[in-house]
Amino acid sequence: MAEKQSSSAARKSFFALFLTTIVLFVLSWLFVLRSTGRPRPLDRKVLPTQKLPTVFHHVKSQSSNGLSRAILVNNGGREEEPPKREQGFQDKDGAMNCNGNVKEPLKIFMYDLDPEFHFGLLDWKPQGGRVWPDIRTEIPPYPGGLNLQHSIEYWLTLDLLASEISDNPNNRVAMRVQNSSEADLIFVPFFSSLSYNRFSKQNPHQKKSMNKVLQAKLVKFLTAQKEWKMSGGRNHIVMAHHPNSMLDARMQLWPSIFILADFGRYPLNIANVDKDVIAPYKHMVESYANDTSDFDSRQTLLFFQGSIYRKDGGFARQELFYLLKDEKDVHFAFGSLKNNGVIKAGQGMRLSKFCLNIAGDTPSSNRLFDAIASHCVPVIISDDIELPYEDILDYSEFCVFVRTSDAVKENFLINLIRSISKEEWTQMWEKLKEVEALFEYQYPAKDGDAVQMIWQSLAHKVPGVKMKINKSRRYSDAVVPGKHGGLRSTPAPKNFW
Repeated sequence: MAEKQSSSAARKSFFALFLTTIVLFVLSWLFVLRSTGRPRPLDRKVLPTQKLPTVFHHVKSQSSNGLSRAILVNNGGREEEPPKREQGFQDKDGAMNCNGNVKEPLKIFMYDLDPEFHFGLLDWKPQGGRVWPDIRTEIPPYPGGLNLQHSIEYWLTLDLLASEISDNPNNRVAMRVQNSSEADLIFVPFFSSLSYNRFSKQNPHQKKSMNKVLQAKLVKFLTAQKEWKMSGGRNHIVMAHHPNSMLDARMQLWPSIFILADFGRYPLNIANVDKDVIAPYKHMVESYANDTSDFDSRQTLLFFQGSIYRKDGGFARQELFYLLKDEKDVHFAFGSLKNNGVIKAGQGMRLSKFCLNIAGDTPSSNRLFDAIASHCVPVIISDDIELPYEDILDYSEFCVFVRTSDAVKENFLINLIRSISKEEWTQMWEKLKEVEALFEYQYPAKDGDAVQMIWQSLAHKVPGVKMKINKSRRYSDAVVPGKHGGLRSTPAPKNFW
């Protein structure tokens, strides 16, 4: 009984002590408030700088390039101009791309392949054991017609040769180096699209076409090189822009970076957007200089001229032909190169507000780039299309995208196009004129043209390529594809890239 009374007394003592502590704390706090008014805030003068932190408010503005800008507001509400930067796209590291000054040019080692792989295909005859033409005095012409649309190999090779005679090579986006150990990437100058277009047919006296023979020679050459063996080919650039080019070699050269028009005829483990680069076609129609047209002067609402009956993914062309052929302000007709077909198509595009780009045998076609050159807003109906430079270029600002399943619904497409206002069309039309230079191939190359943009796209691949190569060297028993006995011809494993 005595123990219980003692325990109860102890609890009461602790409770009383707790209440006393609370009361004293409250009284002391009230005394401070009465004497000072309120607790004093932190004096910012004791901080390292008196400048208040900047707050970013993202505000959509009607800037000339259609992009939003950040308005900087300090604590006093006064607007500050955002930091000025040179015009042009920037990569993730802040390095200016080909519209501005690149911190350091992309270093490219180019193999001195026999002329039969490149300019020899253009009937250039080397003299005195030379591998390359002296482009200061002679530039072998590239054949016209449909050959031109896949001519990227020609323009990139010329640009690398020009970098060796440039007055200021450090201002270039890409430059050729003579030592492969200094190079970011290795360039393979095989004009594969031209080889397919001109030499894929087998003559009666040939066991194999010249195109197949050249591909076999190329694979044998590459897999024997120390540069290929050291990297497994991962840092090699192989051009295969024509969908049917490199049909034999592609399965053996799969670790390399392919430059393609699209992925339509490639398995995912052979070519994909993470590993490879999509390059634009060279447009066939003439560029529309001094365009003074407007919404009202372009009287055709929707334009398409080309092959209507296609296999594979091109079924939508036939469906849309029957849906649109009777619309009064729509031009949907068969077209070809015959009878000045390209000139007529160019004239029609310049008179049209919107131009259809529908998937054919492959997801892409030159028609998209003809539309851009004609300032005719592209309407893209191709679910599997991949577009050039889409990591820095927002195509929705100057193109209309429609899913194939929606486009073939009755009245869906025509109602969608009619619903686009004059103001919306004009914004897209203005944007087309801003970006058209990004799709121009020319020699000499100019800032912001297709050649420089492709080099920029390749530069974005370099960190990933180097990481893959370094990872492959972790263990002494690790076998890089091609390191021992050449490259295996089986497709890439699922997690290779």
